[in-house]
Amino acid sequence: MEIAYNDLGNGQPLIFLHGFCESKEMWKAFEEAFSPFYRVLCPDLPGFGESRWYEEEVSLEQVAVMLEEWMEELQLEKPILIGHSLGGYVGLALAELMGEKLGGLGLFHSTAFADDEEKRGVRNRTLAFVEKYGVEKFVTSFVPPLFPDYRREELQDKIDYVLRLALKTSYPGLMAYTKAMRDRKERLEVLKSFRSPKMMIAGQVDAAIKLEDSRKHEAFVDFYFELPETGHMGMFEREEKTIEVVGKFLDRYCSSTV
Repeated sequence: MEIAYNDLGNGQPLIFLHGFCESKEMWKAFEEAFSPFYRVLCPDLPGFGESRWYEEEVSLEQVAVMLEEWMEELQLEKPILIGHSLGGYVGLALAELMGEKLGGLGLFHSTAFADDEEKRGVRNRTLAFVEKYGVEKFVTSFVPPLFPDYRREELQDKIDYVLRLALKTSYPGLMAYTKAMRDRKERLEVLKSFRSPKMMIAGQVDAAIKLEDSRKHEAFVDFYFELPETGHMGMFEREEKTIEVVGKFLDRYCSSTV
């Protein structure tokens, strides 16, 4: 499996993992902000962007193994992982797999909880919808609600950009990851026991990750931050602020992990 990725800068590896129906291109502003200080790597998860996936199913554990092998090939030492949504689920699977080989973990609009019954129902309806109507029709209905409804006019350029990225999602990738997210296990104990620095960024009006669930993680991370009037796409809704927050986490907690 060939992992496509961007690789900028030098120093301790800082890896940004994108979310569902996204790609490495979403992290451009973060690459520019952190590549003067870190080696910033942004991979396309298998099935998204330029990393293709042609099987009907994939598990988050399989993805974690692929990414660990990719890191080993690049001889990355103590990489810090920051994952958005699905990327956070993969980051937790990597934390379980690699433990102290990782230099830090950030959950960006993500969760260590498994899907509840309601969310599993949503995943199943997604599978049926995409099977019937295809990727494009799903994506055009899926992306805008990731942003707060009362800010969509203001953020229309950002929404259009995310839509362009999402429309490149492959049918096999979309279906396989919908099943993988639906069937993933809870990893709260993994988060609790992970010894390297941990961060969580939550959106106060995130429609995809319930705020009350995000707040249940606060006791188990070193750095917790809530973004007011922010939905599921804080890196676009609050670009400067989220770069600032990630920078504070790295400066305060990760500088000693090199």
